[in-house]
Order: sequence, then C-alpha cells, then structure tokens
Amino acid sequence: MDARTSDLNAFLAAARSLLGEDGVNHSEETLRRYGENTLPGGDVRPAAVIYPDSTAQVQAIVRLANEHRVPLYPVSTGNNIGLGSRSASAPGQVVVDLGRRMNRILEINETLAYAVVEPGVTYQAMYDELVRRGNKLMLDVTSGPPQGGMLGNALDKGAGYGPYFDHFGFSCGMEVVLANGEILRTGDGALDSPDVSNWHTSKYSFGPILDGLFTQSNYGIVTRMGIWLLPRPPAIRSFHFAYDDDDDLAEIVDLCRPLKLSNFVPTLFRVANDLYLCGTEGESPEYRASGGKRSISAEGRRALRAKHGLGAWNVSGAFYGPSPAAMDPMIERVRAHFGQSGRARYIPHEEAQAIAPLAIAINAFSGVPGHGELGLLKWRPGGGNSWFLPGTPMIGKVANEFQQLCRGIYEEHGLDYTVMNVCSARFARGLHVLGFNREDEDERRRAEACYRKMAEEVARRGVYVGRAPVDFHEFHMAQAIAPFRDACAGIKNALDPNGILAPGRYGIHGHS
Repeated sequence: MDARTSDLNAFLAAARSLLGEDGVNHSEETLRRYGENTLPGGDVRPAAVIYPDSTAQVQAIVRLANEHRVPLYPVSTGNNIGLGSRSASAPGQVVVDLGRRMNRILEINETLAYAVVEPGVTYQAMYDELVRRGNKLMLDVTSGPPQGGMLGNALDKGAGYGPYFDHFGFSCGMEVVLANGEILRTGDGALDSPDVSNWHTSKYSFGPILDGLFTQSNYGIVTRMGIWLLPRPPAIRSFHFAYDDDDDLAEIVDLCRPLKLSNFVPTLFRVANDLYLCGTEGESPEYRASGGKRSISAEGRRALRAKHGLGAWNVSGAFYGPSPAAMDPMIERVRAHFGQSGRARYIPHEEAQAIAPLAIAINAFSGVPGHGELGLLKWRPGGGNSWFLPGTPMIGKVANEFQQLCRGIYEEHGLDYTVMNVCSARFARGLHVLGFNREDEDERRRAEACYRKMAEEVARRGVYVGRAPVDFHEFHMAQAIAPFRDACAGIKNALDPNGILAPGRYGIHGHS
C-alpha cells in the first residue's frame, strides 16, 4: 500500500495543523535519512515523517490516516541496525517517529523495581537516570546501540544477556493505540478504573493475554510500556573460556546446558566466535587483497586470535553476589566444569577487562550500554550489515552441525562467518552477522543470497528465525504454515480493516 499524492497532501496538511509546522517533515534530506538502512536490498524512501508528542496525537494521526487512506509506519528510535533501522516496509509509507518527542520516563518505582517508558526512551537514557538516582536498579541491555529504544526492542522480541534477558517477557502492561484510534490497555490496565495500581506489576490478568499481539506485528501502536528492572547486585564477577577449534562448539554447548538448566549461572552464556569478537576492532586484514571476494583465511583468523588473546570460540558468563570473594567458590566450580577435557583456557575477570571484546561482554552483564559491537560495521568497508537469527536446541552435536552448515554457506558466498550463540537452558539463539560492502553491487547480491540460502537450509532442518530484517519479512512469512498466515491476516482485518498500520511489516497483510 502506497499513499496517492492527493490523499497524502491532504493528510499532511491535516497533520501539520494538528502537530504544528515542525511536526511534519518531507524534505529531501529527511526522506533520504529515514530511508537509510544497512541491508542488501537498498534504502526504502518514505513519503514523509511525522513527530507526535503524545498518545492523544497518535490517536488523531491514526484517525486521519484512516480518513485519507495513508499507510503509517511507526518507529521508536529507529536504531534497529542490521534489521532495517527505521526503513518502512515499503516505499511511500509515512514514518511516524514516536521517539523524537515521546521520550519520557513516566515512572521509576524503586520499591517494586519497574519503570514505565514512552517509545523514545533509550537504554542510555534509562541507564543515566538510574545512575542519577543512586544506581540501585539495573536494566538489561542489548548488543545494539545505546541510543536504541527499550520499548521497540521488547516489541521486536529483542534480548540481552542478564537474568532479565527476555525483554518482552520482562515487560508488563502496555498502552496501545489501535487502528481505529481507540486506546487499549493490557493486563491489569484493562480494568475500568482511573487508578490501576497493578498495571505494571501483574503480568497475567483477567481474560486473554493480548500483549503478544503487538510484538513483531502491525496491529497497533504501543505508546507506553512497563519494564521490570533488576536490583543492582553489590558485585559482578565474570568468567571466560577460550577454545581453539571450530568444532569445540559441541563440547561448549553440552557444558553450558546443565549450568543453565539448574540456573546455577544467572546470566546467559555468550559463545562468540573469533570474528564476532575480533571484528569489533577494525577492518578485516585480508579484505583489500581479494577485493572482498574471499572469506578470511584460517591463517588470518589465527593471527587475529593471537593478537587479541582469544580463541576460535569464546565463552563468557557472570555471577552476581555480595562481594567478589563470595563468588570465588562459584567461579572455581565453573572452572572445574569447563576444564574437564583440558581444551578450555580460562580467562579471569581482571584479565578480560583488559581485552576490549571481552570487556564488551562484562558491560553487557553489568547492564551498561555501549557502542563496542557496532565496530562490526567496519569489518568490511561500505557499512553493510544484516542479521540472521535462527536458533538451535542446546545439544552440542546439533549446534555443531548448524555451525558447519552456516560456515560453509558464508564461505561459499565469500563472506566471513561471524556469529555469537547466546545460550540459555534449552535453546541457543544464533546471532549471525552478515558484514558486507553495501557500495559493491556484487557483495550486496552475495550477502542477500547467503542469507536466503541459510534461511532455506535451516528451515529444511526444522528451525525458524526469531527476528528478521525488513527485507526478508515476506520471505519468512511464506515459510509459515497456512493456518498461521491466515490467522495473522484475520487479526489484521479485524483490528485494521483499512490496512493503514505498517502494511507488510513481518509479512502481515489483511485478506483482500
């Protein structure tokens, strides 16, 4: 769905009257900037950008969009790098930038450890406010930029690395503007009362749990959300193990599993390969020699590992406790557990702090946002970056088979296998980074082909992705069973019959 010129002009005139002159922008520079992304398919130019400052203004905009049949594409902060940034699903949609003016922390409750945020509240803004208040509470951060939005990340099923890693799971209570302009409140917020004391503390209230409808969908615009926070522990102690061989992943996964099934280790395990860590520190030393046509050599990888003191695979986790000394027995137990085969080299907390890529992991476990992993954008020139996010069960043999499969596909397309497996008790999410030169047409084509082949091959083995770049929403929706697709379309028809909210996002369209 695109906006016809006459409908668009009438909509923008009405929106300008509602939001003020600086609430609507369709200058050439703005359209170019909002269309930019890092994906192989190219930029997606919007028709205009609008900036509401309140839920009431969002309601009015949605009603205007229905009246003029103009498609809207809401974003929070637009920092979804590797997945589309703030590009719309299709050219000609009007981007609703919620983060520019709706960036207020509405509440921080230190007794019950939760915050209530608007879409524009970033990880950095929340961290800074918590520090200002005495650093009593800790947020869970992502691999993305500190300027990323907490609300938007949760709705896209983003995750972190600490005990509260499941950002949607640790959200509670939403305010949603539906496509007809009405406001829906989820959880206890659905109670017909002017003062709902449990809105952001009681996740499962009367009736169906509707919150999930607004994740990775286009059924409404979320304008506020409750987010649970962790009391900051007095001390945090990380541990790290380096393994030399690619196929050591099988052993690593089998060792991580019991530590998470028992929840002995409270964090998730970051199991990162050499390029995921070394790639944050500068351009590939072999890129120029082949003009980006070949993957980095085994010798080149070994040289990088030696330079940074890392392994082919690197395991990171952390404990929380009253003091470093109190955690020493737990560290020793983990050392003995990973030391059984003699293949793991232990890197203690103090040593890891001096290794930049491992310091990134320590910050993540500590709830400190950082730019470190954005260095992967420089591994190849041209700024191309796309994320492929499948998962595997926490069975070493299976995880290693997927590693061998995806590594081979990367190499077949002349790209550099760059991945971190984020391991929980039963499941590991594979954060595959496809870095490529976006200014080189051949590399763009190879990056897209690499993504599609991996997605097809893992699906053939019964594995789906957890999130997807905007270029591939339709592709992944087509992989789903027909009843799932039909249910998504049916809900779209019921909640947004005119199809004005982000048509095509996550491949969701109404029935014609």
